Amino acid sequence: MSLALGCVADDYTGASDLANTLTKAGLRTIQTIGVPADDRALPEADAVVVALKSRSILAEQAVTRSREAEGWLRARGAAHVMFKVCSTFDSTDAGNIGPVMDALREAAGEPIALVTPAFPETGRSVYQGNLFVGAVPLNESPLKDHPLNPMRDANLVRVLARQSAGPVGLVDTATVARGAEAVAARLDALAAEGKRAAIADAIFDSDLEVLGRAILTKRFSVGASGLGLGLARALVADG
Repeated sequence: MSLALGCVADDYTGASDLANTLTKAGLRTIQTIGVPADDRALPEADAVVVALKSRSILAEQAVTRSREAEGWLRARGAAHVMFKVCSTFDSTDAGNIGPVMDALREAAGEPIALVTPAFPETGRSVYQGNLFVGAVPLNESPLKDHPLNPMRDANLVRVLARQSAGPVGLVDTATVARGAEAVAARLDALAAEGKRAAIADAIFDSDLEVLGRAILTKRFSVGASGLGLGLARALVADG
């Protein structure tokens, strides 16, 4: 098996949503519960989504389990691995998004990771680095009161910087509007500045397609199912 796309999901329902999104976009997709045994035979597929239950456990445990999943996917030829997170980006200041992102970015050998939880068709958009739920910022929506990881700050650059070991930049909507090459150039510039992650704005599905094309040749990214949609459409377009 040689995969075009591998995905490490931090919970089961999010994994199912991503697998459904990838399938509808035209990728032959398999979802597993946990990391399969090395000798387990799977059908031929374009993408595999490994579903973990790692969103609200200790960060160290989440990193360990996520690295195991990433290693399994890479061993099966995954050219790009996406760490799938919730579109509400719910995570405490101690993690787990930041620590897992740091570990998987390092494992992938990438200087910077593009990050976006945007999925406009489900009412999640990112503008100037701020996550909106419908027409209001996350911290003004009912989703701010998540029972385990309440989200009281809509500015994802700040949120991610508090839990990541490296500084975080922004790929703003004006850059995304200029296309995939502009996004790739912005990522390179941020990496040269020492940034290790970049929140990317996305307001429309077409923005997700731009982001997908921009990072398709990279080895790692972080996002909700919307970014998976962008990557899938870029893969299908490339044939």
